[in-house]
Amino acid sequence: MEVLERFLNYVAFYTTSDEESDTVPSTERQKLLGAYLAEELRGMGIENAGMDEFGRVYAFLPADTPEETDAIGLIAHMDTAPAAPGENIKPRVLEYGGGDIELSETEKTTVKEFPFLENYKGQRLVVTDGTTLLGADDKAGVAEIVTAAEYLLSHPEIRRRGVALCFTPDEEVGRGTEQFDFERFGANRAYTVDGGTLGEIEYENFNAAAATVRIKGVNIHPGSAKNKMRNAALLATEFVSMLPAAETPAHTEGYEGFFHVCEIRGDENAAVVKLIVRDHDLAKFTGRKQRLERIVAYLNGVYGDGVFTAEIKDSYYNMKKKILPHFDLITDAERAFRAAGVEPKTVPIRGGTDGAMLSYKGLPCPNLSTGGENFHGVHEFVSVDAMETMVKVLVEICKK
Repeated sequence: MEVLERFLNYVAFYTTSDEESDTVPSTERQKLLGAYLAEELRGMGIENAGMDEFGRVYAFLPADTPEETDAIGLIAHMDTAPAAPGENIKPRVLEYGGGDIELSETEKTTVKEFPFLENYKGQRLVVTDGTTLLGADDKAGVAEIVTAAEYLLSHPEIRRRGVALCFTPDEEVGRGTEQFDFERFGANRAYTVDGGTLGEIEYENFNAAAATVRIKGVNIHPGSAKNKMRNAALLATEFVSMLPAAETPAHTEGYEGFFHVCEIRGDENAAVVKLIVRDHDLAKFTGRKQRLERIVAYLNGVYGDGVFTAEIKDSYYNMKKKILPHFDLITDAERAFRAAGVEPKTVPIRGGTDGAMLSYKGLPCPNLSTGGENFHGVHEFVSVDAMETMVKVLVEICKK
């Protein structure tokens, strides 16, 4: 099966994860794709393929010679982000000739907004209908890995090392590596295939934390509220106004960190502000968390103890220091890209992957491109040409 057909099959599955859920996986619907993948892999001849009780799919392709013990792992996630609708996805394949792309009567992906779009002129793109995300993050990675595995199995003349596969749920809500079975996985080094533009290799990512700030208000009838009301909704906006205005995702790039307000909700009685904190530099990351604590302490000094409370929880850390002792993973990836006719480029991740968490759990795991762009929104798309090239790259990585 071609990688495009496989990708279109996968995006038909509704696999959005849920950060508010306490179940594992966070949504049962992810297991539907997991069961499909396990059956597909068994149908290709990988008899050990299966899904565990947590929704993770494992499979292992033995090396072509029994004495070969240097297995490599390939990992991608099945869930899609809750940031945009992920149900009833209606993908469309087009030959991109340049200019803006009409997704629907009311939605366009424009060159003005996304100048890099012109780089894809002459390529086949898979786009959305303007109402949902596409799911290239990370079903493109899943499709590329499965297609590479199928190619290796159908070409026994290729000398390969052992190849461990795993497809995880809940990466988008930061829980993709919980309950990861390292023994069943079968490799002590791996790659996540969960990046963007073709050719990118990522082994540096943000240090990340999530913060929830809660505000207690006092609601009094507006007619008699003077010197009595404490409007929690207004206090929430005051808290947000004290964050540095130029340190948001919309104002930063490269290694620059940020504060990102994800949600504000509430009324006069109570309000909640949810935000994430990111920085590549650990000292700056620590400083950002301390800044939040200072703002909360200051506002409590103004309005009274306990009016503001902050819960700050680390999510993941920069995997760079875990990858550097295994830098041959990077040079191997560079070699594989060049063998597929692509000049590789190492870039920092302005986010995180399962690979960051796995690296801190003892499985060095840099990240590779998928060929997708504009993840987590209706303007998401993926290049079919890039997906086909990534299959070749992964096959190269698996060779001895």
